[in-house]
Amino acid sequence: MIEQSSKISTYLNDLFGQSIANKYLEFAGTDHATYVRANPLKTTRDKITSSLLRDYNISSTNVPNLPNAFKINSGFDVIGKTIEHIIGEYYIQSLSSMIPPIVLDPSPDDTILDLCSAPGSKTTEIGEMMNNSGVLIANEIQLDRVKMLVYNIERMNLVNAGVTHFKGELLSKIFDNHFDKILVDAPCSGLGIIQKKGEINNWWSKEKAEQLSDLQLKLLIAAVKMVKTGGEIVYSTCTMTVEENEMVIDKLLNKYPVEIVDITLPVKSIEGLTSYEGKNLNPALSKARRILPWEIDSEGFFIVKLRKTDDTQPNEKMNINVKDLSLISFDNKKIKNELIQIAAAFGIEEEVLRKYKYIFKGRDLFFVNSDWDGDYLSVFERIGTKFGSIEKHDAINLHTQAAQILRNDIKKNIFTIQNSDQLKKYLEGGIIKEEFDYRGQTVVKYKDYILGTAVVTDGGLKSRFPRAKRTQEILYPE
Repeated sequence: MIEQSSKISTYLNDLFGQSIANKYLEFAGTDHATYVRANPLKTTRDKITSSLLRDYNISSTNVPNLPNAFKINSGFDVIGKTIEHIIGEYYIQSLSSMIPPIVLDPSPDDTILDLCSAPGSKTTEIGEMMNNSGVLIANEIQLDRVKMLVYNIERMNLVNAGVTHFKGELLSKIFDNHFDKILVDAPCSGLGIIQKKGEINNWWSKEKAEQLSDLQLKLLIAAVKMVKTGGEIVYSTCTMTVEENEMVIDKLLNKYPVEIVDITLPVKSIEGLTSYEGKNLNPALSKARRILPWEIDSEGFFIVKLRKTDDTQPNEKMNINVKDLSLISFDNKKIKNELIQIAAAFGIEEEVLRKYKYIFKGRDLFFVNSDWDGDYLSVFERIGTKFGSIEKHDAINLHTQAAQILRNDIKKNIFTIQNSDQLKKYLEGGIIKEEFDYRGQTVVKYKDYILGTAVVTDGGLKSRFPRAKRTQEILYPE
């Protein structure tokens, strides 16, 4: 709980007045609400909320105006341990965090950058809104957070995303006038998430906010250079300060060819400020929106949408070590025969696999939607999602992620789990000891879900459920 005498209390009182400051301090002492975003690539909100209630006794309420969002009413300790969560049927995400991608308004034809993307909440939401089409690039500066970003991209079954690992402000030395839309969800002082991070009170100061604003402005300038003329940028933070929000945008408006675009949020918000500490700011900042956390029982956020109105001077290009990488098609001689075998093994129409492009990383084969081209391949940590691995005799072992993505096209070699013991053995990477009239690769199904892949041997069905997912605690429904 924030004390009334703290720097935060004094700041909020000076900025918004005593009434809002008191509401903020009162809200900071309450438990934060839990919200969930259904993955429309795999399910519907009604279907997932029904199954959560039936199988786990998790009750929920739909969020108005957000067709994929719902609020958890019970089962808070269970919502992150379900099978449906593990396989990407839904994503646990604050309600406020869902708003910036909605304002960005991605389409399947766009080339989009999420400049500060880990852990992937907004990245995966954008990819879903693009219907797994177009080109989505997710950048993250911290290497340890890149792993979590990749994990969530895979878990939510995105096949249109690539991951880069750069300082966001330097990325404009690679991409110039390249993107249709960019999300800059910038690092900030976090005054909007004080419920979840009460320790902010121990280190927060106005001076720290001002220091962060320098980085935020650099990120925005890079975004302006990377977006096409006529393209759009959404800038968002989960903090309440003017230093990190209106003042940053005001500086950008004074020096770069951008304008603020009118936006309407699906939740309650107030206008951005147009003056601060006796100084007038750009009047168009009234088009920005600030979400007050207690108004929607979620986090505080600032959101503004910008449009680039003219060309900008490109930065000097960064020297990149070019690797021997290329995106190849189904008909490439390196993979065609093996893909034909996969199609035959699982009853997949060859035309389905022709819709993708493929890329090797060692012995692993990845696939990405066909909208991608061969530019800048060397800068990516990951492109697309793992399709499979090349084993002896150059055969491809289909990966669990690919099986989930291709779930509607797989027609044969499907093993359906019959009971909770089999389910537990599969998800823990064990062997289901049953008699089979075939040998080789298979996919594993539970209820309506394709869980992943396995291999049938004389000893039974050996799970190929990914090791990274076996480490999580899973609640098995009866």
